[in-house]
Amino acid sequence: MDIVDILLSASFWAAAIRIASPLIFAALGELICERAGVLNLGIEGIMVVGAFAGWMTVYSGGGLWAGVGVAMLAGMLFGLLHAVLTVPFGLSQHVVGLGITMLATALTYFSYRLALPEVTSPPKIEAFQPLPIPVLSDIPVLGPAVFSQTPLTYLAFGLVIAVSVILYRTPLGLALRAAGENPAAVAAQGLSVGAIRIGAVMAGSGLMALGGAFLTMSAFNSFFFEMVNGRGWICIALVVFGSWRPGKTLIGAILFAAFDALQVRVQQTPLGADLPYQIFLMMPYLLSILALVVMSRRAQVPAALMVPFNKGER
Repeated sequence: MDIVDILLSASFWAAAIRIASPLIFAALGELICERAGVLNLGIEGIMVVGAFAGWMTVYSGGGLWAGVGVAMLAGMLFGLLHAVLTVPFGLSQHVVGLGITMLATALTYFSYRLALPEVTSPPKIEAFQPLPIPVLSDIPVLGPAVFSQTPLTYLAFGLVIAVSVILYRTPLGLALRAAGENPAAVAAQGLSVGAIRIGAVMAGSGLMALGGAFLTMSAFNSFFFEMVNGRGWICIALVVFGSWRPGKTLIGAILFAAFDALQVRVQQTPLGADLPYQIFLMMPYLLSILALVVMSRRAQVPAALMVPFNKGER
């Protein structure tokens, strides 16, 4: 099978959509935070917390959707901690974000060992199963790729639409975007910039945690510490690639996932037998860096991103 055959196969695009799903959740969460003016570098740790919280809820006897809810709640709690330290107290968003990542990862490891001290291999759960949509799943190539996914993948695509509508069609979205562009104008309208930013960081962190929960409850059926594997940092780059717009960020997530799915399949071709496998592992990241460099030249960063705001100051 050559590369053209791979790119035209339904199984390839089904894998790409599946790989993109956790990136969509987390990138949307980061986008919401940054649109409000807060850079959330805690994304990697929050994804780990979400992955563990969702999986542990189901492993303890809860339902799958209960696991989704618990994962989002756990992410929102860490988002609240991040927001309180960076918004009213004005601490460095870089330092706080990295601290949240380290705290969340360490706390997850401690909780895992405390709950399962004797376990040597990760226990398995019954994860979300593919849910084909009648009629649509029968469309050649597109049907098996897009309309035969798990419910969380459909939720990810639905959230892209929902976030777009909220940001660009509602007063709440206008206030959130203004908090990241001109917070003084928001305050002049009698709105609380701090409350908007804290709410945005909490909501965004909940989506980041849901991206982690996807890994344990939809992509896999168990939890292990290396599973997030840098996806949080990729999502930060995807937000820049997408120029802080949900639709473009979705395209970036699918593009990166397609590169990732392609490198696995190319390794199984004659070309893969002639080259070191490390080259193929690097391919999605190198191509993503190239795309990021090209797109970021035209991107407009929210004017008040990482700029603390204190009412009455100029």
